[in-house]
Amino acid sequence: MIPITLDPPEDVMTETTAPIRPTSIQDLVDLVGTRLGPTAWHDVTQDRIDAFADLTGDHQWIHVDPERAKESAFGSTIAHGLYSLSMGPRFMEDLMAFDGFAHSLNYGYEKVRFPAPNPVDSRIRMHAEIVSVDDVGNGAARIVTVQTFEREGSDKPICVAQSIGQFTEYPTED
Repeated sequence: MIPITLDPPEDVMTETTAPIRPTSIQDLVDLVGTRLGPTAWHDVTQDRIDAFADLTGDHQWIHVDPERAKESAFGSTIAHGLYSLSMGPRFMEDLMAFDGFAHSLNYGYEKVRFPAPNPVDSRIRMHAEIVSVDDVGNGAARIVTVQTFEREGSDKPICVAQSIGQFTEYPTED
């Protein structure tokens, strides 16, 4: 089946801070252009960075060796870029409830960038903008959301990602 891009309601950007609860593909289409968030702040601690390093096996010194990292250009350890990106699903749960659908899946990412470092003892949060919804048939749609992760006190985001989710409506009773 050829995906059909559904047109958003007017070219108007709206913003919301409360979690939204879409229950249909049309609800998702109506959200195109909506900025969600920001989320609450998340503390980036050395313990969390170390736990992420243990989980992924990425123990590069810039992440896990505070003494050596003091001598680096960053002046401290920094969180893995993927640590920040991995917070996306958690943060999205704060911005949008997914229980209105039979299921929602992480379909992948189109583009991910890490424009600025995320130093230890910083606080991060995310806002998201729903940019498109493609009907893929059988009651399912793919939604592209630009997730922007920011660090408290920084003008530059630490991560910007185009996330793709696939949502499937509950079957309708005839």
